[in-house]
Amino acid sequence: MIDTFEILDELKKTFEPSQAEVLARLMARLYKDLANTVTKAEFVELTRVVDELSNNIKVLSERIDKLAEFQVKAEERLTRLEHAVEELAEAQKKAEERLTRLEHAVEELAEAQKKAEERLTRLEHAVEELAEAQKKAEERLTRLEHAVEELAEAQKRTEQRVEELAEAQKRTEEELKRLAKGLAETREHLGGLSDTVGYTLENEAFKALPRLLKRDYGLTIKGRLKRGYLRDTKGRSIEVNIIGEATKNGKKITILGEGKVRLSKKAINEFIEKRLKVFEGVFKDIFPVLVTHMISEPDTEEYAKHKGIALYYSYDF
Repeated sequence: MIDTFEILDELKKTFEPSQAEVLARLMARLYKDLANTVTKAEFVELTRVVDELSNNIKVLSERIDKLAEFQVKAEERLTRLEHAVEELAEAQKKAEERLTRLEHAVEELAEAQKKAEERLTRLEHAVEELAEAQKKAEERLTRLEHAVEELAEAQKRTEQRVEELAEAQKRTEEELKRLAKGLAETREHLGGLSDTVGYTLENEAFKALPRLLKRDYGLTIKGRLKRGYLRDTKGRSIEVNIIGEATKNGKKITILGEGKVRLSKKAINEFIEKRLKVFEGVFKDIFPVLVTHMISEPDTEEYAKHKGIALYYSYDF
């Protein structure tokens, strides 16, 4: 009789438990069916076949075990291979990234090389321009050297002329000193002459003014007209060319005047500032008088009248 449990244990070594149970039941049913249909001789043959089948199954099981062991090892190798492939893939990815960076670097290097070549070309052009400029500078320097030589020669001639001019200047200065001395003497003479002319004009006025002032303004001169010094409001002694006292309708009036060889409006303003205003407050009533040979501007006489100043010419005397 077949040992079902032994067969089941053998099958479990190769197949899953559920699969082994199914195979064991099928073999037991097959054995039972054969036992009911075959003769003893056939049974013996069948037993032999079954034993042979069991042996074959055992051999097959051993081979399956070896195959399973190979499968485990193959799976381990496959796992290692997968890891290796993953590592290779990662390395490939990194290599591609490095390759990409390298390509970018190569492109940048190529661009930099292109720019460097362009800069080198510009630099070569600049060097050529500098060489041309250097050539021109040397030519200019040569011309400048010649010009300097000419200037040195001219300077030498100039120095000689300067020495001659210095000597002439010395002689000129001596001559100018003599002329200046003569001019000073001339000015002194002219100043004396001017004073003489002015004094002569005023001396004539001293004689004529009493008559003219009486005729034109009703002023009666007391005593005589003269030149001298008067003290102003600050106590300073001021020279006045024509000084006198007069009366009109019993009122006392002070005559202050000046003689100018050639009378101008500027001289009138100076007379007012320096000879009239400084005595305001010193004398109660002042009658201003100017005498001259000639006026310097057509409206000078009108200007004097506008300022309230009596004006007489020398030919009125």
